[in-house]
Amino acid sequence: MNPRIKICGLTRAHDLQQAVQAGADALGLVFYPPSPRYVDPSTAARLASEVPPFVSVVGLFVNAEPQTVRATLATVPLHLLQFHGDEDEAYCRQFDRPYVKAARVRPGLDLLQYASSFPSAQAILLDAFVDGYGGGGRVFDWSLVPAALGKPLILSGGLDVDNVGEAVRRLRPAAVDVSSGVEASKGIKDADKMRAFVAAVRAAGSSAGTGSRTS
Repeated sequence: MNPRIKICGLTRAHDLQQAVQAGADALGLVFYPPSPRYVDPSTAARLASEVPPFVSVVGLFVNAEPQTVRATLATVPLHLLQFHGDEDEAYCRQFDRPYVKAARVRPGLDLLQYASSFPSAQAILLDAFVDGYGGGGRVFDWSLVPAALGKPLILSGGLDVDNVGEAVRRLRPAAVDVSSGVEASKGIKDADKMRAFVAAVRAAGSSAGTGSRTS
């Protein structure tokens, strides 16, 4: 099975439409105000209204107050939540919505223990450890990823058309998540880069042979 593809940090309807046409399975909206890719809930609702059936809308939050998440959910039809901060299991599951939990990978972080701390998560997303949260465009050391994580793996962190094929073949993630690697500038996507990225993932997934690992 080919990895699912999420294009994150969309801020414009045109880019969203181009991402869908490129073949993205999921589209990410960032609800973290310090991010240059932040969208307010009213803008996000307009963007989400243009998403066709069977394409998922993912909301990314970082250490948000629970009432902020609930207010966003009341405005924006999100299919999946992505928590990218220091949230714990109890926090993440309180919204009764499927979620994935991000881990900022660095030497010394026990990813097996981390994954086991979120038994209700649909998957664990692995990103590079950078100042701030996400969108840093930095690749982490893939050798730090254990052979069996115990949860489906979503790979993020500095992916682009030049390295995503190798990443898929080496780690066989259930999904990949890209933001800065398909941008013309922060928050502005490049249609050609999105198409090339999706094509590279599909090609690598087909050549991997036995499909994605799930643990």
